Amino acid sequence: MRNTAHKQPTNLSIRADLLQKAKARKINLSQTLEKSLEKILREQDRQAWVEDNREAMAAANRFVAERGLWSDGLRRF
Repeated sequence: MRNTAHKQPTNLSIRADLLQKAKARKINLSQTLEKSLEKILREQDRQAWVEDNREAMAAANRFVAERGLWSDGLRRF
C-alpha cells in the first residue's frame, strides 16, 4: 500500500562519493530515504512500546508462572 501523504521538499547534505554512485546507479534518493526512515521509525516505535509495556508484560508472566493458564488442565500434550 502506498502512502499518499504530502511530500515536502528539503535540503540534505550527503557525501559526494555516495551521491555520485547513487546517481550512476539511478537510485531514487527520496524513495530510499523514505524507506529507511520508515524502517527506523517503526523500530523505534516498537522499542518504545516494549519499554512502555515492560512492567505489564512482567506482571502477566508472573501471574501465569504463579497460577498457570486457564487451559492447563485441558492440554493433551
